[in-house]
Amino acid sequence: MSTAVVQSGDYTLEIDTGAPVRGFRLDDTVRGVLDGTTFVLDGLTDFADVTDGAKGIRIKRGRRDIKDQFGAGTMTFLLDDTAAGGVFNPFASDSPYYDPDNVKPGLAPMRLVRLYREAELLFVGRIINYDYNFGLDGDDTVSVTCADDFYLLAQTVTDTTSLSKEFSGARISAVLDLPEVNYPSGAARSIATGTVEIGGGGDYNLELGQVVLDYLQLVNNAEQGRLFIDREGVLVFENRVGATLSSPVASFHDDGTNYPYRNVDISFGADKVVNLVYVSTLNNKSGTAQDTDSQSEYFIQSLAVTGSILDTDTAAQDLADYLLSPQPEATFTAVEVAFAQLTDAQRDVVATIDVGDTISIQKQFINGDTLSDISQELAVEGVEHYIDTAGGHVARFYTSPTTIVYQLILDDPVYGVLDALNVLG
Repeated sequence: MSTAVVQSGDYTLEIDTGAPVRGFRLDDTVRGVLDGTTFVLDGLTDFADVTDGAKGIRIKRGRRDIKDQFGAGTMTFLLDDTAAGGVFNPFASDSPYYDPDNVKPGLAPMRLVRLYREAELLFVGRIINYDYNFGLDGDDTVSVTCADDFYLLAQTVTDTTSLSKEFSGARISAVLDLPEVNYPSGAARSIATGTVEIGGGGDYNLELGQVVLDYLQLVNNAEQGRLFIDREGVLVFENRVGATLSSPVASFHDDGTNYPYRNVDISFGADKVVNLVYVSTLNNKSGTAQDTDSQSEYFIQSLAVTGSILDTDTAAQDLADYLLSPQPEATFTAVEVAFAQLTDAQRDVVATIDVGDTISIQKQFINGDTLSDISQELAVEGVEHYIDTAGGHVARFYTSPTTIVYQLILDDPVYGVLDALNVLG
């Protein structure tokens, strides 16, 4: 059963109990009543709907800056056990979520958890911690922490394994397919081919005890793409971040048009400057890129990448060139949106914006005696949701600059010219 969040939509938070809930139980004065519709022979679902008892749901996925590493996405929330009648207490054997056959709580660590808005998933993961708080005033609560499947990959290690040279996407798949990893295949993955080759043999082989997530991040560091778990629980690997076809899923404006927003962050700092890059590989190949004009203006701002699993001088040089960023640019780095300001159709779109999507942000500002505006198309790097049944839903998207290209339009004086910014698709 879904719960309405003020001016935001209907939400469902459910946790796998490991056994059918609402199941019929012999000799139980409540669950053993014949001809009832609440407690039935086979139970109604393996998932317990805890939406009514949940408060302060917070989701964090992706990364805040393109230089950051992707980690496990998380969701936290608070369950009001007093209001729920004590059903979340792990010691309550009469709870509808208790598993009497195995004599243990149904709402236990590592159970699957899902959050929906209407019919769309916002988060899929697993419970990693229940922190039960017995209030002295009788107000008992449970703080719940969840993480997506990157958490599992961070707890899994490899055996000693020989590897052959292959593209980054193939290496990601090969590691996920290892018997000791055994990551779900098919629709549970969306793995791009990749644009770089990863070395094989010798120092490039996997050692016993290699943490799987750490290794996958090494592959992504070589690729410089995106590696994350999306809102539906799919492991996604994207090619090296580059040009993006102009097709924003939403345009956020502060002039009363399109999607309104309540806050925007702008960054224009020296920390964005990288004017000297050194890359070295496991087999002692290397590449160096620098911009002396930038060094004269902003001093030397260096970045060293050592132990890369690339294996040629050319690949190392290409990565060094890619990481060079000699001039700072003012850019929108985050936008915050309150669902209460949006239409129903806009809420449906904003709820499903994910890492890797393109959005645009427009901001008006005073420029001398005139009112000007600036608009940028940006890539989404991180997604956060703050949901409170009484206060509403707020979403925040962290962004990075991207090179925008446009769909070629025949006979168009601007978009009909085949060049670096107009492409076939």
